[in-house]
Amino acid sequence: MASLTSKAVSTKIKGEPGRFSDGGGLYLVVPKVGSAYWMLRFTSNKKRKEMTIGRVEDLPLADARIEAALQMKQHREGLDPLIAKQRAKYELIHSVDDLFADWHEGNIKRLKHHHIPLRIYSKDIAPVIGQMQLSAVTPRDIRQILINITDSGRPTIANDALLHCKQLFNHGIKLDLTASNPASAFSVDDAGGIEKSRHRALTLEEVTFVFKRFREESDSFTRDNYLACALLVLLGARKGELTEAKWSEFDLDKQVWNLPSERSKSGVAIDIPLPDLSIEWLNELKVRSFDSAYVFPNRRSSKMPHMGKDTLNRAISKLFGREPGRAVQPENKMGDFEHFTVHDLRRTCRSLLASMGVPGHVAERCLNHKIRGVEGIYNRHDYFDERKEAMNQLAQKIAPIIQINL
Repeated sequence: MASLTSKAVSTKIKGEPGRFSDGGGLYLVVPKVGSAYWMLRFTSNKKRKEMTIGRVEDLPLADARIEAALQMKQHREGLDPLIAKQRAKYELIHSVDDLFADWHEGNIKRLKHHHIPLRIYSKDIAPVIGQMQLSAVTPRDIRQILINITDSGRPTIANDALLHCKQLFNHGIKLDLTASNPASAFSVDDAGGIEKSRHRALTLEEVTFVFKRFREESDSFTRDNYLACALLVLLGARKGELTEAKWSEFDLDKQVWNLPSERSKSGVAIDIPLPDLSIEWLNELKVRSFDSAYVFPNRRSSKMPHMGKDTLNRAISKLFGREPGRAVQPENKMGDFEHFTVHDLRRTCRSLLASMGVPGHVAERCLNHKIRGVEGIYNRHDYFDERKEAMNQLAQKIAPIIQINL
């Protein structure tokens, strides 16, 4: 078979898709979609393999032949060209940022919530060690990361950061980029400590006090924050499900929120009934969102188009005199009131439903929990009407407490 010529290459990349041999394992590939490229075919361990060398527009025929010859020489010397190509990729990993990028690329396919380690790394790990060479990172640097996070009052994040550091540097060891893991000697006792399950649920009296304080501190606790917390108590939704919601998910006329499976923590879509009270709040938010696609658009210049993941918890903690990253802490506006988090509002919804006599299986579906055991396997009824009635009852109970305009 005759070798290709530069003129033939120019003609073929404008013609029909196909593979055209130049000899010595080098092929010109003209795909149906996309740019033409050079491909090297070889046999390794009795298996036929193929490797892309480069695009035709970047690599002339003469250069492609030289590259193919170098790869085949390497192959004859016992090194698989694909393995050599992968090694060359790893040789580009020098800093901790480089290593994280490679590690996170694998997590995107492996982890459902891969954005969580990305957020923790970007916010708490990268500022300390991101630009450092892998060999320069010491246990003292890991310790400083943990101190910074625990001093900001986020023990759970400290534990997560330690876990991610261990995984990250273990990844470096696997790739033979570093000989040791500077985070390996640390345990949760050095970070946030052993985490205890929270059982905090606000009583009706506590809900009254909290929302009264929210209104009184409206200069710092914004109306968006107020309505978000109110909806969390009424609907029992998860924080992210609500604060990242788009208007396209809501049918305000039919009074239904269609939470899609890709945004539901359970992985299953659910139709959430919306009481009249929530429609009033959502109509107000519709005006406040200024034609944004999001119910709670980000009010600050940010790459994130919706309300930040930490916005509500930071706003609540600020009322308790806790503000991470500030040398001088704000005044405690909550007195001796026990601290609570946004997730506790969801637990409060469940507690209030129980106090009203709502059956457990209905209350669990109100929170979009899967029904456990045999009943969950065989009972596919979604209890929409029962959930609607329960939420309407809850709306009547909390309306006098929360439905007060600022």
